Amino acid sequence: MNKLLIVGTVAFDAIETPFGKTDKILGGAATYIGLSASFFKVQSAIVSVVGEDFPQEYLDMLSAKGIDTSAIEVVKGGKTFFWSGRYHNDLNSRDTLDTQLNVLADFQPKVPANFTDADVVMLGNLHPIVQTSVLDQLTAAPKLVVLDTMNFWMDCALPELLDVIKRVDVITINDEEARQLSGEYSLVKAAAKIHTLGPKYVVIKKGEHGALLFHDKKVFFAPALPLEEVFDPTGAGDTFAGGFSGYIAQSENISFKNLKNAIIYGSNLASFCVEKFGTERMEDLQRDEVLERLQEFKALTQFDIALEE
Repeated sequence: MNKLLIVGTVAFDAIETPFGKTDKILGGAATYIGLSASFFKVQSAIVSVVGEDFPQEYLDMLSAKGIDTSAIEVVKGGKTFFWSGRYHNDLNSRDTLDTQLNVLADFQPKVPANFTDADVVMLGNLHPIVQTSVLDQLTAAPKLVVLDTMNFWMDCALPELLDVIKRVDVITINDEEARQLSGEYSLVKAAAKIHTLGPKYVVIKKGEHGALLFHDKKVFFAPALPLEEVFDPTGAGDTFAGGFSGYIAQSENISFKNLKNAIIYGSNLASFCVEKFGTERMEDLQRDEVLERLQEFKALTQFDIALEE
């Protein structure tokens, strides 16, 4: 079974949307990535850090999903990373109400010995120095390295971010971040500029409007499935990344054609994530639901057309 190494936050979130609010609940990029990737036949491990306040039941839930949690460091006396945010009515914009780095401030990732030869590495949104540290610990070149980042690191750690971008195969960012990183408004031009920074593939996430995959001069667009209800978009991008990287790790095929399938699998899983608060929907999600919705994606995008000469 192929190995998927996941690096990112395992955290607490407190979320407020037009549909309600939560107290402190399970969150974090690596949590969503891991839950999403658990739907594929891969051996996965999470590298992260939590405080002593982090409930054992959350770790047990991740383990029950087949995720190796041995590299999630528990800091004695420490407090877990916490983020609180409020979404606006359109659910596309939000205000951060509180961020407490806590144990994440001094996080030094330690890749477990049995994952230093991982086939696929998924670098979740973290400080670029932490992401670089993970790559430095690998003993063999992965088949694919995927990096997720955000505008915060472009603002405060751009040189370090550019250094790690040189070493990855795929970068996943949203449209606003793609424009900031490239200095180009057109997403086609933005992707072309980002290609020159190192990544062979550029994935630009557009939230409820789907995702774009760029490789050389080729472009693929995957729509987002129209949903009756969206409760909470937190973690949707990470769930997408988990589906994308999990599918690639399982299939061992790193062609443009197969990455198109990975985009669909990622979009499919992200469509479930937003249906409930936090990780709740992903924890309860069943494989037959995933397959059924894949058919809906296929019906949404498949058509026959006669082209006149």
